[in-house]
Amino acid sequence: MALLSKGDWYTPAPFWQNGPAPGSFYNFPGSSTQSNVGGFQRLQGPMTTGTSVIGIQFKDGILIAADTLGSYGSLARFRNLDRVMRVNNNIILGAGGDYADYQYLKSIIETKILEEECVDDGLSLKPKALHCWLTRIMYNKRSMLDPYWNNFIIGGIEDDNMFLGTVDKLGTAYSDPVIATGYGAYMATPILRKALEDNKEMTKEQAIELLYKVMQVLFYRDARSFPKYQLGIITREGGIEIQGSLTLDSYWGPAVM
Repeated sequence: MALLSKGDWYTPAPFWQNGPAPGSFYNFPGSSTQSNVGGFQRLQGPMTTGTSVIGIQFKDGILIAADTLGSYGSLARFRNLDRVMRVNNNIILGAGGDYADYQYLKSIIETKILEEECVDDGLSLKPKALHCWLTRIMYNKRSMLDPYWNNFIIGGIEDDNMFLGTVDKLGTAYSDPVIATGYGAYMATPILRKALEDNKEMTKEQAIELLYKVMQVLFYRDARSFPKYQLGIITREGGIEIQGSLTLDSYWGPAVM
């Protein structure tokens, strides 16, 4: 057995080969993030996004509208994206913001609905329940500093009562007869509120015409909008209908001046 020299007593055992020095972080070979501070870096902003979503409650139901454009930054990259979905027989949902996050949450919602149908107990997801669940999901992800970059509008009919609510990426949620997200919160909300105040018994046809005009205004004013849109309709008697892509008329003659 070899005896240790006096110097070996004062020399600490070496770390594993190419391991970290005491007090420092180790960057694994092939890692895409060669950082001296360690940890994970979250996505700081959305990639492919959809703009405003518009929702209004009329006399016998609810309308939700959103255009079909997916913008890659300022590039109008994808021009046929669905952002209005039928959840079940009494809920429709519209999504703005990051499209990949919407696709992920959409798949989870569809799985939940499929599981409920397999149970076949006569119960179905209610619009207030979906709104509450999305609020918890969005707030939880925001609290982990890794939010889903979306704004949602949920519309539905529960026990003959209509519900229209929204939740954003921070988990901020509320319900109202008129809701607009994104740029539409500034441009569309005043138009919708005034129209609903002037006509509290608004019919389905009047509401569809109103949303057509609002989508035209957004197309003229919002650089991330598109002249094609989807329209989700839910009524007490007629069930759910998703129309689209619908085309907007536009006139750009004054633009050359």
